[in-house]
Amino acid sequence: QVQLVESGGGLVQAGGSLRLSCTASGSGFSILGMSWFRQIPGKQRELVASITNVGPINYRDSVKGRFTISRDNSKNTVYLQMNSLEPADTNVYYCAADLKFGGQVARYWGQGTQVTVSS
Repeated sequence: QVQLVESGGGLVQAGGSLRLSCTASGSGFSILGMSWFRQIPGKQRELVASITNVGPINYRDSVKGRFTISRDNSKNTVYLQMNSLEPADTNVYYCAADLKFGGQVARYWGQGTQVTVSS
């Protein structure tokens, strides 16, 4: 059974920093890529950053230069370092992992972690 566990959210003042972590646990899979999304209740979930085994790292335009996504493959963990946070970054952040099981590929989601930036 695959599980994604997130941590690192919280309350921070504008201009501050937070680091989110997400670890994929389980067995029998390989990780093709990991991503961070965010969603305000009632709105569509939007991609913040993604990192895959091939291809470039992608960032949402509004976070370029402020957020950094990275992976520790030995720990099946993805990080999102968020600097110069703005009130507009307030959201629930979700980790996603694209996992390959034999010939099948599936996306798994974390439970979400709240990030609140006060002005």
